[in-house]
Amino acid sequence: MNWEDECYLLSKRKFRENANIINIFTPNRGKVAGIVYGGNSRKIRNYLQVSNKLFVFNNSKNDNRIGYFKTELINPISPNYFDDKKRTSALISLCSLLNSLLPESQPYMNIYKSFEKFIKILNLDNWIILYIFFEINLIKELGYDTNLNMFNDSIDNINDVKKIKIDEYNYEVPNFLIKQEMPNEITKLLIKKSLLFTRSVLLNKFFIPNNLMFPKSRIILENYFN
Repeated sequence: MNWEDECYLLSKRKFRENANIINIFTPNRGKVAGIVYGGNSRKIRNYLQVSNKLFVFNNSKNDNRIGYFKTELINPISPNYFDDKKRTSALISLCSLLNSLLPESQPYMNIYKSFEKFIKILNLDNWIILYIFFEINLIKELGYDTNLNMFNDSIDNINDVKKIKIDEYNYEVPNFLIKQEMPNEITKLLIKKSLLFTRSVLLNKFFIPNNLMFPKSRIILENYFN
């Protein structure tokens, strides 16, 4: 089966001497795995970087067998942040979460558009807050709505943290997430509390029930805000 599409590179691993197996996220086919021959050559290796936007040509005998990719670079994303550890960590974290949570060959156009939008605004000063909102949206798109609006109280201070219970789990949630507004002041504590909340939901609803390993890159990102 042959097809072509744009995509973002979610992961890669070495396969044989001069090939890679990569996972990509496409708008029309969702997450797809494929083999890239020559992937360890200097030419291809330089642009097979996680989060880079690629164009792929897929060739496979049927949908049940891994295909072979020919790749072309559309937009180098990761090199823009090689000197920024936090933003680089955020990109790797998002790609790792998508790689872990997205099912094979199921399109998620809303998530794709949201990911693409986040990449375009990663240069903004409030990028980490937008990252947190991305994770909340990802949780919802994958089928679990936290319904934070149920806990909204007009008298609550947007910069405070509220203790709530969702299903059988207790969480501490910053009010700006409940109100879906930007906080007046972005502090490390507020970011840490927010990332802890979304991590806890991801663990409780997706990773632990499905025996999945939580990405180390997501923990590394959170540790930058200790």
